[in-house]
Parts: sequence; structure tokens; C-alpha cells
Amino acid sequence: MSRVLIDDGPFDFTVPVAIVGGGAAGLCAALAAKEAGIDAVVFERDALPQGSTALSAGLVPAPGTRAQKAAGIADSIELFTSDIQAKAHGEADPVVLKSVTEGAAPAIDWLSERHGLAFTVVADFSYPGHSARRMHGLVSRSGAELIDRLRAAVEAAGIDIVTGAHVTALVAAPDGAVRGLVVTRPDGATERIGCGALVLACNGYGGNRALVAEHIPALKDALYFGHPGNQGDAVLWGAALGAELRHMSGHQGHGSVAHPHGILITWATMTEGGFQVNASGERFWNEASGYSEAALAVLGQPGGIAFDIFDARIAGIARQFEDFRRAEAAGAVVEAESSDELARRLSISSQVIRATLESVADLKRRGGIDLSGRDWSGVPQLEPPYRAVKVTGALFHTQGGLAVDGCARVLKAGGEPLPNLFAAGGAAVGVSGPDASGYLSGNGLLTAVVLGRIAGGEAARLTLAAR
Repeated sequence: MSRVLIDDGPFDFTVPVAIVGGGAAGLCAALAAKEAGIDAVVFERDALPQGSTALSAGLVPAPGTRAQKAAGIADSIELFTSDIQAKAHGEADPVVLKSVTEGAAPAIDWLSERHGLAFTVVADFSYPGHSARRMHGLVSRSGAELIDRLRAAVEAAGIDIVTGAHVTALVAAPDGAVRGLVVTRPDGATERIGCGALVLACNGYGGNRALVAEHIPALKDALYFGHPGNQGDAVLWGAALGAELRHMSGHQGHGSVAHPHGILITWATMTEGGFQVNASGERFWNEASGYSEAALAVLGQPGGIAFDIFDARIAGIARQFEDFRRAEAAGAVVEAESSDELARRLSISSQVIRATLESVADLKRRGGIDLSGRDWSGVPQLEPPYRAVKVTGALFHTQGGLAVDGCARVLKAGGEPLPNLFAAGGAAVGVSGPDASGYLSGNGLLTAVVLGRIAGGEAARLTLAAR
């Protein structure tokens, strides 16, 4: 259980900057601290740094990067800001929003040019809510590759990553200044480690069923598709130190996780002209809304399942993602030469499937808007052979967290920063507002990479100034 110890006891050793968590946020923080002149130490509970980053598609949105310009894509900070705020219904945290939208392109270019992460733009389809094609990923379009490359960059920089190091408590002074932390090893042994500044990069609380039930009750029984170590340590520690928590009900869901395979199916299957049906073969919502709100839409169907329906053309686009290739290899993607064969493969009435396919085809021909509000104008027709995947909805990660300022310093309820505590990624409040529908594709890794970079640099500068 997370706890804060108020004491003035000694430490086994001391580091200038400690970073809790070895995901994208923590590793970017470590790289930034190093470049600011401080050797930070990353404490990671697992044997190998992976976290929620490794489970993601590894895509980071950014406007005006060199990669975007090379692809001939016009974009701007103002347009990006507007897109995030529109999706968040005007409720995105304005301070964090300004920091991450202004810092996104410099962070991507920094990782590309200084640390060799060869980001390219996903240029063959658009994510819902993005007015420009600005999603940046590595060649496999996987979070596993992103975390591997970040870890390699950290190791190449000579930064220590201490694995098998579960931070189970913080040690603080009465004024809220963090003095250090307690690390518990797999064999139960503990160490007290002092620090000049602390960066919390240990994500949110998606793996803590009690906190999910408290803040996101509609998903308390949903499949959790994030890292099990996301137990809410950061928000619990922060709250104990008097920090403000913001938008705790905010989260990213996903309504397209292959069932029972547990593999993420890219939402390109929907944006490029596919649709979802329930177990009766009927459409039930506007798939163009976004994959986060799709979680509740799918879970609201009988059995909590649905089927993604698309075709070979869309499968070709989806195949650039390693997750989709894994789903095909696992047999999660059903192929059918006709609507009747599709119905048989899905155990759905052929008459209903045929009627649904014909209805969608008619909407596409007419460029019509259906009763759920989806606009089909300019959307290509589906052509046999068809593809289908049985999917369910899931909680991916939480978007609420510790209130932070533009320097990623954790704030008390009155707005005053805690003396030496920083937060990034899922540990900090995101830019999605309080609802699942406020999540714009890539918001999670956006705050991980950009706030991580900011937090590491600021923690290093604070430590240097204190010397």
C-alpha cells in the first residue's frame, strides 16, 4: 500500500533526482535531466521497463515536426490546441494543454535527432478529431518498439535504471518536501534512498479496482488493458502530501480489443469505412465518435461484445500496425467472400448482416448522415472479401491525476507548488477533461513524452540551483 513517511531518518544512499517509473514519461524525464546536467536514477518495479507504453500503439501527436513537414503536412500549435479542446468539450486543463501542445514538436524532433528514434507520420489515414495527420510513430507502429528504443537511448546516455525496485513509500519533511523514497526488492528487502527532487512517472490508477469503482464506476468490471502496476501510487502519495487531484473521472477506453485474444485492433478499421455490429448483426452507435467512448458503447451491448466489419483494403492499411498483424496471426481476423459466409462465420442471421451491409452501402452512395449522426460522405465502399473481428470494450488508462503547472510541478489545492515534486504522464492530470469522450487519440503518450521531458529538465535545474 502506498504511504508517505514523515521523518528525518537517514538514507542508505542519495541521488540528485529520482524518477519513479520506467515508461515513456520516466525515460524521457531521465534523458532531459541528463542533458540539463544531472544524473537521474530511474526506479522501475518490473524486471524490464515496459509499463503502459509497451501496450500502446506507440503514437505521439505533434504539430509542425520536421517529419510532418517532410511529408508535406500543414499543421500548427493553434490547430492542435483547438482539436484537443474540442474533443474535451472545452474542459482540458489549460495550463497542461499549453505546455504539451507547444512542447510536442520539439520533443519529437529531440528524440529523433538527438536520440535516434526515427519517427514518421501516419499519413494514410486520419484519427477521429485530428484536423491534420500528426500521429508520429516508429516503423512497427508499436509501443513495444517505442519503449525499447527509449530504453536503449537511456542506456546509451549512461543513465541508471534500477529494475526490480518497487517504490512502496515516500519519505517527506513536514512542509511536504520529498526527502526520499523506500524501495522494496522482490525478496522483501527494503532500502531508503534520498533525493533532491522526485519525478512521479508511474502512470495512473487503472489497475486499482477500488479507485476505478470510486472514480469511473461504469468501468469497474471492464477488462483492464493497461499495466497491472498502475495502482494509483502517484495520486495517493500526492494526496497525502496535500496535492490537488483533477479530472479523476477522465480516462481512455477502447471499444476494439479482440476477444478473447486480448489484442488491440486499430480504429483505422472504423475511420476508413468499417463499422461495428452487435451479436444480432445490427449497428448500435456512431463509430466516428472515437475509440475511447466506444468502450462503453460496446460494453452496453449483449454480452459486452461487438464485431468490427471492414474489408481487405482496410486490412491492408491496418497491417502497418504490429498489433493487427499479431491479431491476424492469432486467427482473430475472420475472412469471408460474401455476406452469407460472413454471417455464418459470425453466427449471425445472414438476412440481418446483408441488410446492415446494404444500409451502410446506401449511406455511402448518398453521402448521408445516419440516425446516430455518422457522416458517410466520401467514405469508400466495402468490397468483398470482408473481414471481421470479435471485440470487447476495455479501460486502457486513466487521464485524471495530480494537478501540475507548466513546469510539471505538483500543485497543492491552493495552487502553490510542492517544494520538489514533479509529475508526468498518467501520474499528472491529462488534457482529456473529465469524460471518456474527451480523449483525443494520442493524448496519453503526448503528456508522457512532453511532460516527462519538462519534468526531468525542471527537476534537474531545481537540484542544481540548490547546490
